Amino acid sequence: MDDVTSEDDYDSTFHVKKPPLKNQDLSSLSLTVEEFVAHYGWYLLFGAVMFYLLILHFNKRRSSQHSPTPQDSQDPTLVERRQEAMAAARMKMQEELDAKASIFREKQKLQEEEKRRQKIEMWESMQQGKSYKGATKLSQTTDEASSSQTVLKPKKDKRPFRNADYNPLTGQGGGSCSWRPGMRGPSSGG
Repeated sequence: MDDVTSEDDYDSTFHVKKPPLKNQDLSSLSLTVEEFVAHYGWYLLFGAVMFYLLILHFNKRRSSQHSPTPQDSQDPTLVERRQEAMAAARMKMQEELDAKASIFREKQKLQEEEKRRQKIEMWESMQQGKSYKGATKLSQTTDEASSSQTVLKPKKDKRPFRNADYNPLTGQGGGSCSWRPGMRGPSSGG
């Protein structure tokens, strides 16, 4: 230890000289960072995205708080005109709705009157001993024929739905939902 000097007094000082630092590179630090990113990279990515979204949220909130509201800077006469226009539009819509409701009520009254008249006719025909169903059907068909302008043509070439010799119990008929026994063999499961 030639770098150390010592004296026998109490005021002796020890000087230790350290050798100068050699080429210190960041290889050990880069290895540590690489290992950390390899283990926790996805967490870092999600954390960065969440941090970015939080910053956007706070910026939007701050800008909305500091921006002047459009109601504060509007002219009172404009506001009054707009409110009057809205009130007039509401009144017009209400009048239209009332007119439609009165038309609907009139139609309902006419239908109830017609039902009442049909019930009276049915009761009278029952009292006379006639068939009440036939009379109401006739009156309904005449009303329907007079109200509709299109004439319905009867269907021609009406063919039967199934053959006359069809029997579902025989299994014949070739439908798509017929039962067939399973195949025998080792691949039948179970």
